[in-house]
Amino acid sequence: MVDDRGRNSYSLGMKATVSEKGQVTIPKALRDRLGIRPGQVLEFTDDRGRLIAVKAADRDPIDAVYGILKLDRPVDELIDEMRGGPADL
Repeated sequence: MVDDRGRNSYSLGMKATVSEKGQVTIPKALRDRLGIRPGQVLEFTDDRGRLIAVKAADRDPIDAVYGILKLDRPVDELIDEMRGGPADL
């Protein structure tokens, strides 16, 4: 949505009520526009009386696989083998 000055704007009609459990339903139009999907983790902060929700950064793909490979020998030996034997210095 764009306001009369050409800036991004959200409809003033987009409101949600906080439940007794503190839950809020984000309006579908806003979820669709921001790409918020079921299961998406949001981080909340406040700034000068405003509640700010930001999509949490995904886990680093390297961190997700670090340590899952089980080797029967040291990595240096495997690299030497791939390179055709130990390097002659």
